[in-house]
Amino acid sequence: MNYSYYRSPIGMLTLTEENNQVTGVHFGKLIYPKQCNHAETPLLSHVRRELWEYFEGRRKTFPDIVLAPNGTPFQKAVWQALNQIPYGETRTYQQIAQAIGKPNAARAVGNACNRNPIAILQPCHRVVGTGGNLTGYAGGLPIKEQLLSLEQSIH
Repeated sequence: MNYSYYRSPIGMLTLTEENNQVTGVHFGKLIYPKQCNHAETPLLSHVRRELWEYFEGRRKTFPDIVLAPNGTPFQKAVWQALNQIPYGETRTYQQIAQAIGKPNAARAVGNACNRNPIAILQPCHRVVGTGGNLTGYAGGLPIKEQLLSLEQSIH
């Protein structure tokens, strides 16, 4: 696995990739074991560039980045559903549960969002509580609010 750090407008992000696929965009500066390579690979440079374009309001999607999140089949179904939420829009946990065919699993959807290893690219920040309430976010609610505000101002 390769990793690098990116000082973004919302704080430090740790980017990871394996086999030319993105495996993580994490909040903060994570420390990895010595067998992992701290390297600026072409893929990680590309992700950094596209994230910068996103923060500048010039990019709304990341279609050419291959994502390879590690998770359970249920988590992967939730994360795939996140990728269907259009830029500048939100969905509720209940709507995501219904979209994946598990209408009684809104709470489990919330847990899967919390474990999303690829922040921003898999847009769990676009998932809100019933009535549009902002609820938990791995990066913290102020960052979730900042990302939603960015998208709604450009939308």
